[in-house]
Amino acid sequence: MTTHPSRPSGTARPARPVADLFAADGRLKAIPRRPARREALLAHLAESLFAPDRDYREPEVNQALLTVHEDFSALRRYLVVGGFLARSKDGSAYRRQQQPGSPGGAIPAVA
Repeated sequence: MTTHPSRPSGTARPARPVADLFAADGRLKAIPRRPARREALLAHLAESLFAPDRDYREPEVNQALLTVHEDFSALRRYLVVGGFLARSKDGSAYRRQQQPGSPGGAIPAVA
């Protein structure tokens, strides 16, 4: 195991703030490849772009995600697969999940 000179062996790397992922103009520089970093970003996006207890149509989700990155479809897919957004069975509605953890789950009230 390679250790960082300023960290004792076996300690976890400190989490970098999600703000580091954004340029000065508020746009996302890139979608992180590391799962933990991407999950932190997705949690931030879900909380900052989508109100709880509100259904969103797909064009609304796309438009919100376009405000931060041009690859809105990848972000939308990551949000659904990660359990941050639930999608109705027919794909017509999305809703922010309070607790991620039901990957790909359908919105109970809509499904």
